[in-house]
Amino acid sequence: MTTAALPLFPAAEARARTGRPRWERPALAGLLIATAALLLWDLGSSGYANSFYSAAVQAGSESWKAFFFGSSDAGNSITVDKPPAALWPMMLSVRLFGLGSWQILVPQALMGVATTAVLYAAVRRHFGPGAALLGGAAFALTPVAALMFRFNNPDALLTLLLTVTVYCLLRALDGAHTRWLVGAGGAVGFAFLTKTLQAFVILPPLTVLYAVCAPTRLRRRLGQLLLAGLAMVLAGGWWVAIVELWPAASRPY
Repeated sequence: MTTAALPLFPAAEARARTGRPRWERPALAGLLIATAALLLWDLGSSGYANSFYSAAVQAGSESWKAFFFGSSDAGNSITVDKPPAALWPMMLSVRLFGLGSWQILVPQALMGVATTAVLYAAVRRHFGPGAALLGGAAFALTPVAALMFRFNNPDALLTLLLTVTVYCLLRALDGAHTRWLVGAGGAVGFAFLTKTLQAFVILPPLTVLYAVCAPTRLRRRLGQLLLAGLAMVLAGGWWVAIVELWPAASRPY
């Protein structure tokens, strides 16, 4: 006997096919521009923000080995306290544009703009552009979000990737789409490389949500979840595997 769950958002596909109101795109552009202005305004006043991570950013801009490991110094004597994915955008920025407060922090601010855009897309798909604008504005104006995306801690990339995870899951729920669920697994797996197990806090509720509500047979739901789990392991495990296989004598502590 097989079971099929009812669609969680039965009107989502119909709403996606309807035309966009004329005001939506200008309003979205205004939201993203305002978010960027909020996050970039006087950004240099933060200096080098968290000097612990700024030192690693400088090291990674000078040494590709330090870039890969997230070393605190270009000599690769010791790494920071977390995997390096959150440092990589800042390292690339400093490598391209030189060392400075803006070069370190602008990638973080842009992640805030991207998170607002992904949140907008997720809310709009199921509740319309009006609710999406309100949700995006509420997120952008939340004090902790404004602080987080103007600093160089790993939380900025973690938040962006987990927002992408939720968006992909909602898309998967619309029609039991395997590719979207695999995308969600890949996003949360890569989020592991920012703050390790903190990325997995959202996994239990999202897994249960898909297992119960996806509009397809139970066997297919479970198979899709296994594929998403494999994508998560690959997206987060490749770096760990390379580090473990790297000769201990030539890798930083």
